[in-house]
Amino acid sequence: MMSASDFNSSNKKTFLQKEREATSFDINKINAFLDPNHERTQLIFKQIINDPILVSKRSYYDLTKEQLREQSIKKIQRLASYIEIAKDAGEFEDRLSLLSISDPAVGTRLGINLALFVNAVRGNGTDEQVNYWLVERGTLQIRDIYGCFAMTELGHGSNVAGLETTATYNPKTQTFTVNTPKLSATKWWIGGAAHSSNHAAVFARLISNGKDYGVKTFVVQLRDKNFDLLPGITIGDIGSKMGRDAIDNGWIQFHHVEIPKDYLLQKFTQIDADGTVHNTPLEQISYSALLQGRVGMVLDSHRHGARFVTIGLRYAIGRQQFGKFGNETQIIDYTLHQYRLVPYLALIYLLGPASFKLLNDYRAILNDLYSAKNIKKTIFDLKNLFVSSASLKASNTWLVSQLIDEARQACGGHGYHAYSGLGKAFSDWSVQQTWEGDNNVLSINAGRSIIKYYEAAQKGKPQGEDFQYLTKAPLESLDISESSPLDAYIEAWSSVIIKVAQYTLKIHGGDWESVSQERLLLSKFHSHHYLLSEYINHLYSANLAKKESSVLILLFKLYSAFNIDKFSGVFLQFNLISPSQLSEIQSLVKSLLRQLRPHLTGLTDAFKYPNEIINSSLGEFNGDFFNNYFGDIVANYGKGDKPPYLNVINETLQRENREERLSGSRSKKVLEKLSE
Repeated sequence: MMSASDFNSSNKKTFLQKEREATSFDINKINAFLDPNHERTQLIFKQIINDPILVSKRSYYDLTKEQLREQSIKKIQRLASYIEIAKDAGEFEDRLSLLSISDPAVGTRLGINLALFVNAVRGNGTDEQVNYWLVERGTLQIRDIYGCFAMTELGHGSNVAGLETTATYNPKTQTFTVNTPKLSATKWWIGGAAHSSNHAAVFARLISNGKDYGVKTFVVQLRDKNFDLLPGITIGDIGSKMGRDAIDNGWIQFHHVEIPKDYLLQKFTQIDADGTVHNTPLEQISYSALLQGRVGMVLDSHRHGARFVTIGLRYAIGRQQFGKFGNETQIIDYTLHQYRLVPYLALIYLLGPASFKLLNDYRAILNDLYSAKNIKKTIFDLKNLFVSSASLKASNTWLVSQLIDEARQACGGHGYHAYSGLGKAFSDWSVQQTWEGDNNVLSINAGRSIIKYYEAAQKGKPQGEDFQYLTKAPLESLDISESSPLDAYIEAWSSVIIKVAQYTLKIHGGDWESVSQERLLLSKFHSHHYLLSEYINHLYSANLAKKESSVLILLFKLYSAFNIDKFSGVFLQFNLISPSQLSEIQSLVKSLLRQLRPHLTGLTDAFKYPNEIINSSLGEFNGDFFNNYFGDIVANYGKGDKPPYLNVINETLQRENREERLSGSRSKKVLEKLSE
């Protein structure tokens, strides 16, 4: 039987290699533009791909749920040694984020402890409690405590205020009794609960002296040193999921479990020995630390999206189909194929500066909050961050989900194979649209805030940095062409946002539910405006040479024009464009696609993702995907192996024909006997 090397076309260069040689810009400069920590990123990538435990191979796609869970906990064990030598928290966060590109479930499984549990304690606990639970007990070093985040219940997810688990104070013993009063109060989807976690940050209703004080946060130990469940605690695995099977999601029920009084996290809520409860007026900021997950998913959209679009575009550049026999057309040269994939490349590029800006804002606001520095301004900034992060998380996790499926389809039948990397990617990514806030709920809440911000701006009230555009008058009509100033591509979005906000204020009549669709649009449009604004600001400050900046400007224009066309119904509704202008914008999109076509290999190379991070037979750097694909299959599945169920096949194929099988019951002797 022939091997992959037997088909090798005498070292003939692939299309990808030829186009790489023709790249006219410096991919290192583009990479530095996209990633402010690019040197550290490349160092971490090198460490990951050379670590036999952390690196993911093609066989990753063939593992069972049990194997995935065992492999992921070994990776977490390995990461524990890295966290001990990390120079700062940001370095380890980057390591986990970059590892998650190729193995997202590991990032989530460890992030449940280091982000969700840790931030629940940090955001709600006193300094003494934070020091005890996170430092003294070793949680931050992945020692002693491995925590989970027990917020979601079988009956309540987004509606946190409606959670039903109770924590009733007992003044005589100075304890709380944590209880699951009914089935719908069962903690559900709790990552880590099934196997990994020995402690939980439990969100439960504080009941004292017969009064319900709403949902507070408690630390509850689940298992002892031997990992046996403590009395009164019942835990189970929730079973198979759509993706991320390496995460041991479980359910938890509490049957009158007593915990010490001081296990209530008391930064914002204190309770006296007699059961008197004191809430601070700043209690609403207690969830601020939990924004890390939402902000992180915007960065994930950029980093993971870069992987997915690279697979789709490298395959499209390397694969030929139709045209003259022996000289078929590269499928990327078909206009429709460009239209399907290249706008997503623009999305991922624009997400780079925006995601790092959002992350830096989050870190700065959180530092100010913990240091009680200018608390009034900090709360003002925090509220704006809630809205921007909600819009960006929802819009871009949706868009990256669409990107994955479009890239899969664009790879034809081969995209359906596990080794394309795109099938598992879609299953793993899909959860992003419903956790850390359901995308639709986040979007309509953000949309309502944008309307209120606009209304306040008309009354002369100051707006945060992200919403300054609401203070300006909208354009009455757009002029979007190749020669238009770059600001026009941004003002198109500020103008349509203001027009929609004006319209919504006019029609809602106090019934906000009736304008949910408009609120959803406003959230999506704010995301577009944010991405365009931060990208161009970053480009202006980068001082790149023309050969780099010109191609980056093409991506900027394509992103705006493509999405104006996509939402053209809204722009037409408010007379911001005419039908003839829409035709011109559609022609502009096609022109921009043609101009970007020669740069696609360089633009995907500029992400500088190693093959081991891409982990796709169709997306390797050399572009020799036939040999890569065939070699991967032979290496992992062998040749001519007999099936383990050969006996069943043989029994089927070697069975006697029907007449022979019936002959025993229809023989002449039997028939004579029956006729007597």
